[in-house]
Amino acid sequence: MIKRILLLLGLLLSSNAWAENIIVEEVIVKTVADKADNAFMMICTVLVLFMSVPGIALFYGGLLRSKNILSMLSQVLISFSLIAVLWVIYGYSLAFGDGNWFFGNFEWVLLKGIAITDVEGSIYQLIWVAFQGSFACITCCLILGAFAERIKFAAVMIFMVIWFTFSYVPMAHMVWGGGILGNEGALDFAGGTVVHINAAVAGLIGAYLVRQRIGFNKEPLKPFNLPYVYIGAAILYIGWFGFNAGSSTHADEIAGLAFINTVVATAAGVLAWSAVEWIHRGKPSCLGACSGVIAGLVGITPAAGFVGVGGALIIGLICGVAGVWGVSGLKRLLKVDDTCDVFGVHGVCGIVGCILTGIFTAESLGGVGFENNISMIEQLFIQVMSIITCVIWTAVVALIAFKVADKLVGLRVSIDHEREGLDINSHGESAFND
Repeated sequence: MIKRILLLLGLLLSSNAWAENIIVEEVIVKTVADKADNAFMMICTVLVLFMSVPGIALFYGGLLRSKNILSMLSQVLISFSLIAVLWVIYGYSLAFGDGNWFFGNFEWVLLKGIAITDVEGSIYQLIWVAFQGSFACITCCLILGAFAERIKFAAVMIFMVIWFTFSYVPMAHMVWGGGILGNEGALDFAGGTVVHINAAVAGLIGAYLVRQRIGFNKEPLKPFNLPYVYIGAAILYIGWFGFNAGSSTHADEIAGLAFINTVVATAAGVLAWSAVEWIHRGKPSCLGACSGVIAGLVGITPAAGFVGVGGALIIGLICGVAGVWGVSGLKRLLKVDDTCDVFGVHGVCGIVGCILTGIFTAESLGGVGFENNISMIEQLFIQVMSIITCVIWTAVVALIAFKVADKLVGLRVSIDHEREGLDINSHGESAFND
């Protein structure tokens, strides 16, 4: 009580210096860890980790042929573990340390200098490290589906180290860590550019460089286990609440907005995808409904904490339709063998979601409103520029990373190994033994 009285007196007095000292003291008092926020963020972090292992692993694994499922499970788990280690060694420091427009610094290498009592906002910094690390892990795992069933395991590992270091880390810094895109006002609540477009473009480059699977467009290359795909999609749906709501960093009204928007956009994505299939193919498929889940989730990711529920509904519907086009019409135009349609869903819906974020954030359309009183046109320009920056940056880094891996170990397995399956030839085991 005495401190508050002094603060009010200080504001009324003409001595700015005395008032500033008291204000600083008051701010320091407020930078105390909030138990509810910390519990909330730990739960959200676990949910995002759950999305990768087993979510992505089962979703992608079920889309492959049975002779390659263990290769996907192994790639996801080991890539996840590799990125988790790199994140605490140098990734977090370079992404969120003070630096320039593109990189942070090495202040927190191996998390040195971060005490267990240090606070980032209202949560302990170590929890923030873990939460952001879960984003890095799942982003790298998303790429794996694009060139599945024919890439060497060693090439995957080499690519991951290079791409994580020079694409994911700088993109995270540019958007969320004080870099150029965030400072310019780019809106990306939970990873439209940093996660989905970033990963999708890298996957597309990899699919081109690794080349098409044997028999692509000549023989059926059907998913071997759609129940796995369904379970993976369900896990991703559940985990995505940690992804989107957790990006608020507080158990507050913005987290609540992101939560309900995630529910609505995903449901809309499922309905839109299923409706398009029903109209054009005569039947709505389970695979299509599962793909609609991902389309809606990806589309709402950059917008979750910025748009109203009506905006989320429209974004989900549009992304459901856009996703169908991405995995059918666009895929044929590109003539690419993107095994799990990483670009068709994450790339297309990520781009659409980022652009629509620049529209439905408008207060007149139910959103929270644009900062600095800028117009919708100005925000749309910023959104488009952030997308273009992300596409060019990740494409260049991915191209270099794949070329380095190709030079060192080669990208593609032999024809005989591909025909027999990667489970046996890359990992020495089979998922299904007679």
